[in-house]
Amino acid sequence: MGCDGGTIPRRDELVRVKQKPEQKDKDAEREFRWRHCTLTQQRLQEPIAMCGMGRLYSKQSVIERLLEKEPMPETASHVKTMKDIRQLHPTPNPAFTEEDKTEGLLDARHAPYICKLIGLEMSGKFRFVALWSCGCVVSERALKQIKGSAASTCPLCQAPYSVEDVVVLNGNDEDLELMRVKMEMRASKRKSSKKEKKGAKKVEVKAEPEESQEPEASTSKSAAPEKPTTSAKVKAVAPLKRLGAVNAMQDPELKRLKSDFSVAKDPKASDVYKSLFTSHKTEKDQERAHWVTYNPFYN
Repeated sequence: MGCDGGTIPRRDELVRVKQKPEQKDKDAEREFRWRHCTLTQQRLQEPIAMCGMGRLYSKQSVIERLLEKEPMPETASHVKTMKDIRQLHPTPNPAFTEEDKTEGLLDARHAPYICKLIGLEMSGKFRFVALWSCGCVVSERALKQIKGSAASTCPLCQAPYSVEDVVVLNGNDEDLELMRVKMEMRASKRKSSKKEKKGAKKVEVKAEPEESQEPEASTSKSAAPEKPTTSAKVKAVAPLKRLGAVNAMQDPELKRLKSDFSVAKDPKASDVYKSLFTSHKTEKDQERAHWVTYNPFYN
């Protein structure tokens, strides 16, 4: 019959272990987000556009969806007009060939676009940002290396931009919350500028010389209490609108985007975390070489 000497069963033969759920391929998921339209799930077609949340779209698909008045998916529910998207001007990758367009190949592939400043490929492995004011696309690393103030100029087209114009492309959950705040800042800034223009036009119209009237009528009008004009109301409301944008500009997450940001000045970071950097007070007062690399001050 066999098995005369006995058998020793293994654990997997006696205990039934629950199978683990199938996990997503992170590389394939990342590649899909950077090469396909968020709206139609099809491959991105030029011209490429982005929304305020940093998601990528084929501009033609967005125009067709808006003209047909079809409901937007949840990820693009904030896109209601063409003002809610911005056309991008990415730099083509000269190493990108027809073979790289084949679906499913992850080895030895090249991204269709790169950073024009330092040559990083826009494949999702590196963080990229786009400027809402001009639509230029650069890597976040290159933008941080360029020193400038809060109101800077684009390194590619020299167009001015502010902190709220920097949009992180395909960011994480924290980036999405920050992008939502920046969308509100741009919307309030746009509304306040429109009201100021309308108020200025009405003031110019009223400043024109009027025909002389009878003295009695003029005295009766002067005696009546003056009503506040529309321009005065606009000037009173405009500072309140800007107050929300100023408070949002003081957000510590927005200050991290500035080039002069230091971890030693971060109020949320602990003292143990700050001691890892050379900007800590203990590193400034040391009398020995740095443990990571050669330090010319001490060697």
